[in-house]
Amino acid sequence: GVLGSGDFARSLAVRLVCSGFKVVVGSRNPKRKANLFPAAAEVTFQAEAVKKADVIFVAIFREHYSTLCDLADVLVGKILVDVSNNTEINHHKESNAEYLASLFPACTVVKGFNVVSAWTLQSGARDGNKQVLICSNNQEAKRTVAEIAQVMGFTPVDMGCMSSACEIENIPLRLLPAWKIPMFLALGLFLCFFTYNLIRQVIHPYIREQKNKLYKIPIEVVNTTLPCVSYVMLSLVYLPGVLAACSQLYYGTKYRRLPDWLDQWLQHRKQIGLLSFFCAALHAVYSLCLPMRRSHRYLLIETAVKQAVEKKMTIWVEEEVWRMEIYISVGIIALGLLSILAITSLPSIANSLNWREFSFIQ
Repeated sequence: GVLGSGDFARSLAVRLVCSGFKVVVGSRNPKRKANLFPAAAEVTFQAEAVKKADVIFVAIFREHYSTLCDLADVLVGKILVDVSNNTEINHHKESNAEYLASLFPACTVVKGFNVVSAWTLQSGARDGNKQVLICSNNQEAKRTVAEIAQVMGFTPVDMGCMSSACEIENIPLRLLPAWKIPMFLALGLFLCFFTYNLIRQVIHPYIREQKNKLYKIPIEVVNTTLPCVSYVMLSLVYLPGVLAACSQLYYGTKYRRLPDWLDQWLQHRKQIGLLSFFCAALHAVYSLCLPMRRSHRYLLIETAVKQAVEKKMTIWVEEEVWRMEIYISVGIIALGLLSILAITSLPSIANSLNWREFSFIQ
């Protein structure tokens, strides 16, 4: 059973029907909403839908839970799956699922499917690897909902008892929680190196020689900054492991708890490494764009004119040519190695490697 006629309820009904379930939809206006649902799904009044279903997905807002109180007698013994989310983190003292359970104590409430979007439900097997987080105080009800999720092509994850519902409801509201510290770290490093390179390449020549080199800021100064950020970030990936090993050697055990700051640092290594690769990739693109700049063309023409005036036939310097060739070649190899590290850090790739293979690549 599905109570509700919104986007999520419609997508849920479609996915359930496609997965072979008999679906009945409960709506306050069944005649008006019937054409929104697949033909195989029966659309009727809420009271009729509740009578015909054993597992009922409550796809309505928390504010409307009280409208179901008239159905309390019919809902006795049913499994209610709460799929709702809030608009703010910890908006209410208790989770939506706990609130629903308090309204219907004779029912078994299961929290689930709230981290899955309506688009994912409509996409069918293409998004079948999505996880569905489930929690409830009733093991049998959890098992039933988990089996439904598996048939629908999802991967159910048992998150424990109902007290986990609040955390599950907060998950869709968080914006890249594991990336905040690495992002601020990368931004801080970028600003430090950018300021240094700005002083060195633009401000210092202007003060000492009255040369206006502001044109270097958008491309050249940024391009000089990016590799600095990249290799510092890469070093910050491996440094906490060294510090953790030193701590274990110092205390003579690997079972002693690491300091909180070091533990947090270790947990953010993957994100720091991927940002290091991002900066290195940007550096490669910026470097390719250097000869395309208008200022570079003017400098080439100016050099050619000076050479013609001085009647120089060639300005070829063998040492500088070899130095640049080797520099670029080593840079390309380094970017390739960093690409391998970045790719193997992705969960989908890392899960396909055993520990020895992952350690070998590192």
